[in-house]
Amino acid sequence: MRLSHIAVLLAAVAAPAAFARPQAAPAPAATPQPAFTFEKVMVPMRDGAKMETVILRPTGATGPLPILFQRTPYGVPQAALPRVPGGWKALADDGYIFVFQSMRGRFGSDGVFTLSTAVHPKDPKATDEATDAYDSIGWLVKNVKGNNGKVGMWGISYPGFTAAIALAKPHPALKAVSPQAAWIDYWQNDDLHRNGALRMAYLVDWVAALQLKKDGFADFDYGTVDTYDYFLKLGSAANLDKIWQGRAATATALFDHPNHDAFFTDQRWSDTLGKTTVPTLNVAGFWDQEDPWGSWQIYAKQKANDPDHLSQMVAGPWAHGTWSAPGKDLGRIPIPVDSPQQFRDEIQAPFFRYWLHGKGERPNFDTRMFQSGSWVWKTYESWPPKGTAATALYLHADGSLDFAAPAAGEACRSYVSDPANPVPFRPRPISPTYPRPEWRWWEAEDQRFVDHRPDVLSYVSAPLTEDLTVTGQIAAELMASTSGTDSDFVVKLIDVLPDDFEKFNEGAPLGAYTRQLNGYQWPIAMEIRRGRFLKSDVTPQALVPGQVTPWDVPLRDHDHVFKKGHRIMVQIQSSWFPVIDRNPQSFVANIAKAKPEDYVKAEQKVCAGSRVVLPVMR
Repeated sequence: MRLSHIAVLLAAVAAPAAFARPQAAPAPAATPQPAFTFEKVMVPMRDGAKMETVILRPTGATGPLPILFQRTPYGVPQAALPRVPGGWKALADDGYIFVFQSMRGRFGSDGVFTLSTAVHPKDPKATDEATDAYDSIGWLVKNVKGNNGKVGMWGISYPGFTAAIALAKPHPALKAVSPQAAWIDYWQNDDLHRNGALRMAYLVDWVAALQLKKDGFADFDYGTVDTYDYFLKLGSAANLDKIWQGRAATATALFDHPNHDAFFTDQRWSDTLGKTTVPTLNVAGFWDQEDPWGSWQIYAKQKANDPDHLSQMVAGPWAHGTWSAPGKDLGRIPIPVDSPQQFRDEIQAPFFRYWLHGKGERPNFDTRMFQSGSWVWKTYESWPPKGTAATALYLHADGSLDFAAPAAGEACRSYVSDPANPVPFRPRPISPTYPRPEWRWWEAEDQRFVDHRPDVLSYVSAPLTEDLTVTGQIAAELMASTSGTDSDFVVKLIDVLPDDFEKFNEGAPLGAYTRQLNGYQWPIAMEIRRGRFLKSDVTPQALVPGQVTPWDVPLRDHDHVFKKGHRIMVQIQSSWFPVIDRNPQSFVANIAKAKPEDYVKAEQKVCAGSRVVLPVMR
């Protein structure tokens, strides 16, 4: 069912997903009268293009109010909102004029929608997302009645990016920004790639959906209940271009630019960030299945020149945007504390309250994390925090995992990776990305569905005798080889829940036994590394067959407690399909355009010295 513009808006800022492509949410309780008045205007940009913009004023508001501004490709309301969306409540209680704008080329806005993240600071005539934000803010403070001259920007996913990029050239009236699940580099670790490995299934359901239709979303018809089957029959990713006939321009560009070349680096808008002058609340989810990386990089870039301590970082056990949604659990993992509600009430609302209303105390933390496992909020003076020790957890040939280095002469473990039978990234049948909820929580899914596959190696520790707290950047360092000339390795760090984690109800319905949490293999960190890019992400190189090579696999930032009695597991595999395109395992110039004969089986070996380095909190 096609979403209405209002449903899209409510989803983008208040619904259970705030996904890159949002989904409809249950309606909040009605109020006696409309919560907001409605006004639609066309805001002019410097090049004459006009942007469809909706202004929502709180009904009965008196006195000047600050503006909370969001730019989005997902549509704006077409009528007055009858009620306050749940995700806005804490903000609405303080009083804001909410303004929403369709990005250039989307819905009622002029121009062409490009998905570009480039800025052009040296060209005063150029237009980009940063100049559109600048021009819009300038118009709003001059023309919106009853505003106090202060503007904040906020948003999740694409709206998070449009909030962040406004920092490249902030308007003087921009007084606070909260980029949530934002991004800086399409090639690196958000949305479209993982360390250069193409996110194929998501590309179809997000990029094509946005580019094939100006005033809505073009759902892709897979013609099957299992997208795994569809992509296996498709072959290489660039075959999609034949189906779309070049109408999804960004997808075409990705197929034509497999390496980390100027196409990507010229769009890396964060390179323009200098001294931090605008208070910024960066937000990320540790289990964000779409944009887990960019907000951390914005925070790090800002902290490099932040003499007034204006940049802050918040993260928690959240999937993409779920900190703005009802519900507190991490998929099937129960959480006793409603951290999303606490974030909205105790962090986000006070941030904007102080900087836009001038009320309350200034938020004085550097980083705040809702720590998984312990389920408590932690405040740190810096990130990565002080007091951690890099501690190696070694993978042994007998399948064990411990902190003792391998003995001299310890053997390798091996498996055969077959591109014709790739390891699925979540249990089959695999639904399209939207609107099913399986996509939202797949990074917290029980990994027993692939444990004991012959092409997946599992290493497991003894039960922990005390809690183990891991806070900071996790990384894997494999010593591995392949019989091919190219290869992927996927590393998963897993918290194995004890067999008595919960009491199973023998009267539970059919199927419940297979979904119990006893023995659940809960992934804490997962990432892929593509062999051709080990030495250079600009100039890929073939691997030497049979040569044991160091593989560094960054596993990003986390804050997690492995509890006493739990076990730690590491899984290694060489495909993650179809969220990641298949590596043919023979070196070719462009994997997206590999031919059927390029796909070959390969023997993969994981050898002595392979380890995961944990930032253990002392």
